[in-house]
Amino acid sequence: MSEVNIPKRREKCENCTKQCNKKQSDDGANPHQDRVQVNGQVHEGSQVLLSACLACDGCVSEEESLKISQQSLEQVERVLALNKKCDSSKHRVLVASVCPQSLPFFAVKFGLDVSEAANKLCGFLKSLGVHYVFDTTLAAGFSILESQAEFIQRFRRRHHDSHAVPMFTSSCPGWIRYSERVLGSLVTPHICTARSPQQIMGCLVKDYFSKQQKLSPANVYHVLVAPCFDKKLEAVREEFYNGLLEARDVDCVLTSGEIYYLMEQRKVRVEELDSVPLDHVLGEAGDAALVRHEGRGSEGFLEHIFKHAAKELFGLSVHEITYKNLRNRDFQEVTLERDGETLLQFAAVYGFRNIQTLVHRMRKGRVPYQLVEVLSCPGGCLSGRGQAGSEVGGGVDKALVQQMEEAYSSLPVHLPEDNPTLHTLYQDWLQGQDSPRAGALLHTQYTSQTHTQPPHMQW
Repeated sequence: MSEVNIPKRREKCENCTKQCNKKQSDDGANPHQDRVQVNGQVHEGSQVLLSACLACDGCVSEEESLKISQQSLEQVERVLALNKKCDSSKHRVLVASVCPQSLPFFAVKFGLDVSEAANKLCGFLKSLGVHYVFDTTLAAGFSILESQAEFIQRFRRRHHDSHAVPMFTSSCPGWIRYSERVLGSLVTPHICTARSPQQIMGCLVKDYFSKQQKLSPANVYHVLVAPCFDKKLEAVREEFYNGLLEARDVDCVLTSGEIYYLMEQRKVRVEELDSVPLDHVLGEAGDAALVRHEGRGSEGFLEHIFKHAAKELFGLSVHEITYKNLRNRDFQEVTLERDGETLLQFAAVYGFRNIQTLVHRMRKGRVPYQLVEVLSCPGGCLSGRGQAGSEVGGGVDKALVQQMEEAYSSLPVHLPEDNPTLHTLYQDWLQGQDSPRAGALLHTQYTSQTHTQPPHMQW
């Protein structure tokens, strides 16, 4: 996917931006009508994702627009160019972190398995001048473990805390932005405070790794490769900027499509690329094999939390999870029962059409779930528009998504609880799993911002 200038983006999205002043009704979208509301815009007859709205820039404040403009290939190339000049005072160490949901995209495009595609991608990035290339599975493990612990706490206080459940997952920036800007206090107290894998990776690189390398965080330029555009807005959130060090946890987010476009621009032939193993945060040799967490195309927060809660709260071991489709494949629920009693009831809700249904039920007090895994992209993270967007019609390339799902599912599942690197880092970096330092670096807060929307907008 190439960089598309803003006028072209707005022209493509003209039909939805005309609806920008339509206000959300008190009851939310009617689930029986073919209409969807995204970022305050109501669309009839077709589904528009938050990432599609973000791509046109029509609903982004001037300040946000300026920050997003720095999340570009041009900015990365500028840093690379400075590194080639004689003035070493302006040189920076480049670190690239690749989301595991981006790797299947390159596997399909390269015609390789995921592990070999990751090595080829690493070889390409290092040929550009990137010094270290990590994958973010380790950071996702932190996010899952912290989410599990928070869910147990919330579940145990559910009878005297009306905001304890349902707990909503917090890994999707499109969902977070929509919750803060549109839904406000109805939802924000229910959002898990664990940082997303992206931002935990930012802390790992800028706090732990930079210290191990005896580098100032300001001298490390951290690029993250992700499947969706919404991650760019997450990276520029104020709480992820260290004013004292004048450094962001993640300096630039590039989509998988943008990296592939750069390869096309440079006429790179995959077979001519060196196959270079990914680096390891602890400084050891790259892992023997890539692994994934559970879930069909995302980090599997629902499955991990469900199994952990079943064991921790009820002493039950769950090996296989059976999903029940409700409205469609992107609105599913999972139930834990014992002797006819329902102990746990979770849901996976993907895509804004289904999110609207969820919100409608929540306003009516009809949400029976203790946890909801929420993602703004139908189909989950593999379907992010930064890699799965179709060149024809602006929709999702379903054939590509199916191929990516098959590639992703080929990776072996590894539980974060069984990852010795995580246990080492909890002790050496965070001074323990329940320490104040772990709370500060692995968690954040989400608050209602309905009063801070740009002045030209009405939700």
